[in-house]
Amino acid sequence: MPRQHSYRTSVTWTGNTGSGTSNYRAYDRNHEVHAEGPPPLPGTADPAFRGTADRWNPEQLLLASLAQCHMLSYLALSALEGVVVVAYTDDAEGTMAEDGAGSGRFTEVVLRPRVEVASADDAERARTLHGDAHEKCFIANSVNFPVRHEPVVTVRGA
Repeated sequence: MPRQHSYRTSVTWTGNTGSGTSNYRAYDRNHEVHAEGPPPLPGTADPAFRGTADRWNPEQLLLASLAQCHMLSYLALSALEGVVVVAYTDDAEGTMAEDGAGSGRFTEVVLRPRVEVASADDAERARTLHGDAHEKCFIANSVNFPVRHEPVVTVRGA
């Protein structure tokens, strides 16, 4: 029987400036995301939707979740296959399109992991493991838009 995992978060709106949602411009989009364990995460809307740039917005968090999931799947597979990864960064990018009716959706995410391996002998396998990591990523398997990856693998000291 497959295992199931449950997750809980709490979101608390902190943007009441005194008159609640009396009109669209009367309130801040600020909120906090809480979960048991980590510190609160300051959230807001994208600045295009009256949020501020100094807090995380849901679109950034979705993109970060995809990048984190790919990285964690990749590192686990690398360790299991004996590929020694010594550095990993990802400059991910997502595209969201509004539909003109007040909604929208992500149309694509591109992950751009830059991986450094300890040995030139591991470089090719390190490249191909990105496809395997993509297939294993729980978050990528849960979204309804393409998630591509454009990895670059380098060898330490080369």
